[in-house]
Amino acid sequence: MELSSCVATHRITPPIAPGVFPVLRLKKKLFPYVYHQDLAILGWKSSVVSSSCKRSSGIGGAESAALFFCSRVKVSLGGDSAFLRSSSSSSSSSGRLCHGPWTCLGVDSGRLGSRINALGGGGEGDGVVQARPTRGIIQPAKEALHLGVSMGLFLALDTYLKNLFEANAIRFPSALFGMIALFALLNLVSVVNEGAAARVEAFFVPANLFIQRWLPLFYVPSLVVVPLAVKDIPAAAGVKISAILVGGWIASLAVAGFTAVRVRAMVKTQLLPADPIPKPAPFSSKEVWSWAAVMLLSFVMAVKQPTALGPVSTTALPFFLSATVLGYLLGSRLPADAKKVLHPIISCAITANLAAVALGFATHTGFKSTLGGYLTKSSGNPGAGDLLMGFLGSVILSFAFSLFRQRKVVQRHATEIVTAVGMTSIFSLYSTAAAGRLLGLPPFLTCSIVPRCVTVALALPIARLLEGSNISLTAAVVVLTGLVGANFAQTLMNTFGFTDPIARGMATASSSHGLGTAALAAEEPEALPFCAIAYAFTGIFSTLLCTLPPVRSSLLMIAGA
Repeated sequence: MELSSCVATHRITPPIAPGVFPVLRLKKKLFPYVYHQDLAILGWKSSVVSSSCKRSSGIGGAESAALFFCSRVKVSLGGDSAFLRSSSSSSSSSGRLCHGPWTCLGVDSGRLGSRINALGGGGEGDGVVQARPTRGIIQPAKEALHLGVSMGLFLALDTYLKNLFEANAIRFPSALFGMIALFALLNLVSVVNEGAAARVEAFFVPANLFIQRWLPLFYVPSLVVVPLAVKDIPAAAGVKISAILVGGWIASLAVAGFTAVRVRAMVKTQLLPADPIPKPAPFSSKEVWSWAAVMLLSFVMAVKQPTALGPVSTTALPFFLSATVLGYLLGSRLPADAKKVLHPIISCAITANLAAVALGFATHTGFKSTLGGYLTKSSGNPGAGDLLMGFLGSVILSFAFSLFRQRKVVQRHATEIVTAVGMTSIFSLYSTAAAGRLLGLPPFLTCSIVPRCVTVALALPIARLLEGSNISLTAAVVVLTGLVGANFAQTLMNTFGFTDPIARGMATASSSHGLGTAALAAEEPEALPFCAIAYAFTGIFSTLLCTLPPVRSSLLMIAGA
């Protein structure tokens, strides 16, 4: 084939029909570029692209007289621009050399970089993005407004549903109902108009990435106040809880893994590549120093003017919040091996407790009294923990978009997913209740640790449904279970002989939720989609089970309550 160089400017125009290649028009020639879904997530209505390309004659579909293989593409969106560099060889015969998704390397800044980065990437034929943003004042303001509106809608919906359910004495978790309703609505809109569903998904990308980026912070408040929650728990009970945690985790992983392996052998569904999962931008040094400055300034205010913002706990809120965030940022910068022991969620709990020690000493109020202001559970006197936990409902609502994005995987592997998640959820709930009863653990403690394999956002509602009075213990057990899985899941799965990515993903997420998922995904990215699905479905299915009166009554009876 003959190759000739060309330099041109193109305009992207997304097609009307979903799933069809958008095209770049150059002298009435068609140029396959990116899928419709990619454009929708990027939020491009029209963008100008300048490229250095090579023209290849005799390749492509019936509609194209020529294809242009790009080695370097400059994309502009609003005030941002980025240079896209293909990661594939120009000798590829697939006709997809410039096909997305694109991955952002280095510092990701600007709306363009963050949205391209949301697409993930890394496979053969994918591209690599090197963002070189040119930014003014208007664009960051638009980004902040977009994030504020999309996140505000999540918070408003969560608040509305919570008030509605409380007013009607409905015990079903309101945020879970909202998630199910959102997921159903997205699928309905997708059936009617897939482009409209993609635009809705694209609109909430900033909120979903914000939640994903700061997710551990929303779980940490209950862990921060553990020193206050465990003071009345005898040492013997602590040993029993630890035994249930470790033994239960091993058993749950085995049940999930062997169930997935057995079902996989029966259905024999071929494993296909899944869509990439969005990734938030990494934390920068500027963020670390900014939060450090806020922490120091707010500490001075909390000491000198303890009622400057109202109640003492509210005045201390900026100090505790910045200390928690700073601990998370520093923990996120640790090496991968160090994170397995000192996970960022642990490091931010430590910094928050150290902040309570410092503030208690400076104000002569003492550690326990000061830490009590971190999580007050009072809307009129909120602390930093109350602010962070206010996002938990939005976290659950965001699951709707995660499941919608992976709906094709869910449909294709529904048998494996439903069977493994269902079996593991039932086993984990009932085996924990039975183990607590057999070991003589007090019923209120047993009920507090029953949802040990469920993500914190849904474990806390489950504990409340089961009348578990110590939700800080619930959060601590969930986090510790995740840390055990993050460190030992891969070794145990190798021992059990789990080699299939679906089985490994399902086993990890069903037994050690988000923390185990993150650790496995770093080593085995092919298992990540199944981890993400199992992570959400385990929490959803377990919560749905516990809302059923017969299930709730039987768990309470087994626990001895």
